[in-house]
Amino acid sequence: MKADIHPKYGPVVFNDLASGEQFLTRSTRSSDKTVEWADGNTYPVIDVEISAASHPFYTGKQRIMDTAGRVERFNARFKGFGGKK
Repeated sequence: MKADIHPKYGPVVFNDLASGEQFLTRSTRSSDKTVEWADGNTYPVIDVEISAASHPFYTGKQRIMDTAGRVERFNARFKGFGGKK
């Protein structure tokens, strides 16, 4: 492999802005903002809008859409369309 062409890969803390949860992982991203972690070390922080801690699919807090009303409106709108001759 060629030397000095790969990005630096190191520890970073991702901060979920929606839930306030933080997790330590490794990434090529970096930041000027830092945080002191539980192990006493200081790591760069990347703020993210949503993660598995706050995503509706993973938390089970999905919105239920009113599909019955939508189907009724569709059927009323296209009533008789493509009917038999």
